[in-house]
Amino acid sequence: MQPADITRIAHVTDPRVSPDGRLVAFVVTHVDLDANVYRSAVWVAASDGSSPPRPFSSGEHGDGQPAWSPDGRWLAFTSRRGDDKRSTLHVAPVHSGGEVRTLCTRSEAVEEPAWSPDGSRIAFASREPTSRHDEPDERARPPRRIERLFTRLDGEGWTVDRPRSVFVVAVDGSGPPRLVAGGPFEHGGPAWSPDGATIAVTTARYDDWDLSPILTDVVLVDPDGVEEPRALTRRTFAHQLPSWSPDGTRIAALADDSRVVHSHSQVVVIDVATGEETVLTAGLDRQCVPMPGARAPLWDEDGLLFSCEDHGSVHVRRVPVAGGPSAPVVDGPRWVTGYDAAGGTLAFTATTATSLPDLFVLDPDGTQRRLTAAGDTFHAAVPPRAPQRFTVASPAGDGEVDAWLLRPAEPAGERAPVLLSIHGGPMTQYGETWFDEFQMWTGAGYAVVYCNPHGSTGGTQAWARAIRAPEAEIDPGTGWGGIDADDVLAVLDAALAANPDLDPDRVGVLGGSYGGYLTSWLIGHTDRFVAACSERAVNNLESLEWASDVAGFFRFEIGVDHVRRPDVYRRMSPITYVQDMRTPVLILHSEDDLRCPIDQADQLFVALRMLGRPVEYHRFEKESHGLSRTGSPRHRVQRAEIILDWFARHLGGRAPDPLT
Repeated sequence: MQPADITRIAHVTDPRVSPDGRLVAFVVTHVDLDANVYRSAVWVAASDGSSPPRPFSSGEHGDGQPAWSPDGRWLAFTSRRGDDKRSTLHVAPVHSGGEVRTLCTRSEAVEEPAWSPDGSRIAFASREPTSRHDEPDERARPPRRIERLFTRLDGEGWTVDRPRSVFVVAVDGSGPPRLVAGGPFEHGGPAWSPDGATIAVTTARYDDWDLSPILTDVVLVDPDGVEEPRALTRRTFAHQLPSWSPDGTRIAALADDSRVVHSHSQVVVIDVATGEETVLTAGLDRQCVPMPGARAPLWDEDGLLFSCEDHGSVHVRRVPVAGGPSAPVVDGPRWVTGYDAAGGTLAFTATTATSLPDLFVLDPDGTQRRLTAAGDTFHAAVPPRAPQRFTVASPAGDGEVDAWLLRPAEPAGERAPVLLSIHGGPMTQYGETWFDEFQMWTGAGYAVVYCNPHGSTGGTQAWARAIRAPEAEIDPGTGWGGIDADDVLAVLDAALAANPDLDPDRVGVLGGSYGGYLTSWLIGHTDRFVAACSERAVNNLESLEWASDVAGFFRFEIGVDHVRRPDVYRRMSPITYVQDMRTPVLILHSEDDLRCPIDQADQLFVALRMLGRPVEYHRFEKESHGLSRTGSPRHRVQRAEIILDWFARHLGGRAPDPLT
């Protein structure tokens, strides 16, 4: 696979089942490299497979987020249309072939559309600029007034003067959207009660919410905007994605204890009359907000459907509302990236390490039927390599590290050079999912080793918390650069020892975000790597906690704050050990990265250059932290080519053809 092959790939996402279960709406996205844009369209498929899937929207724009009307006659969807890419909300008839009706057009993204039970209104979330934006000349606007933390968001910029709000708009187009839950607080997840009298949202509507752990409540909002919002929960958890029971007496949500990071998100049920909460998945000990694929729990007779991570996979499970253990509904070595159920039909999108996402339906007898074949043509032309799964005993002695080895079809040399890839997060996982970069690297002749060290999700909460600082009062661990570093090196050693076809003298290391952190950390503590690529990395934890869009968050993750204990942050920062770095390193960073600001890369480059060490630095304009996944198509291709060219020069793999 070559970097430009991303133009040949289609991604199937966001399944939504019609109320009668007969149809499934979903989104298909592909890359237009010539126009340097992503194009997406809403499609519709018959759930019984009796007819081929058909496009429902044009696909010339960023169409997505399909939502069925309660009677199944209409589909709502969002789009980015026009030269200025303003966000629009549309409804269109499913069967009659009538015209698309535009309900609203906004300068801010329209998200999470939700139909009222009677089908007359749609609630949605969107940012609402404050009055300072009334002045079109940015040089004449009043300054931003800032009185709290968390005022920006990577990929969006300043949010303190654009709070995320909830609106309601009439489906007949009789009026503009009406604000029902607004600033200065952030709101999301609108969900209508079955009687249409209330909308549940999640928000942190209390003073100094930024100083304590951010515990978002479920709040009940009047869709007519008359009654004051009422908090149903009282800062018990960080709630998200609420959903009402069919009888309107309970609300299910996903919730975690943000006072200690990482805390697994759980499925909870809240009594609407009393606010009493019951945690249904406490005995599961798995992360129930996988990314991607997180959605509100789905009521299913006397149970709830939810998704969770499990040792490199993402599954759908069902838990009884009355209590008791959950059971698998969709499992196996794959990632479920989206799911929905209605009218007796469960649809889901899923991917494996050797297949792009497709749409499936689970029949009542357990039979799984594939409705799309989005990747078949590409996979036939470019056969994917299948990984070998293995486990390695962690040096900590508390469990096995899940790991994978991906071999090249044509090694670059008698023995294959090796790339050790480290995932970001750290609270995420590698595993049984399609990853185009791995296929590119094997196509260039490399073997790829990857794993889920301590600090990852997919396993127990204790495993994820193991890299909190030793100074943390609750659940102290080794700190970043402790057992996590030991784990990835143990996995690399095991892969090299068990596979003589791998070349131990040609090993590189790379990773992004936290993976970039651990890459920088490793080359400051060992000279075993021939070359490294540190991307969008955390290199200085202390300055990160001053400047990141989530500045103030790491005190909950690390367990101490950088104001009182700067020594802890400095000890865990790769930049502290820069004089010991002698491995040639490629630095990649986005100039508009707010999560790990560009100065993280600048510091490492300046230090290495002043020391006369081999270093190469590439800065991507107009890109955010998610460049490798959501950046402009051309920048994604250029980034992949730069990485392949770098390791070709140092490890002897095949360079991309052509290098642009």
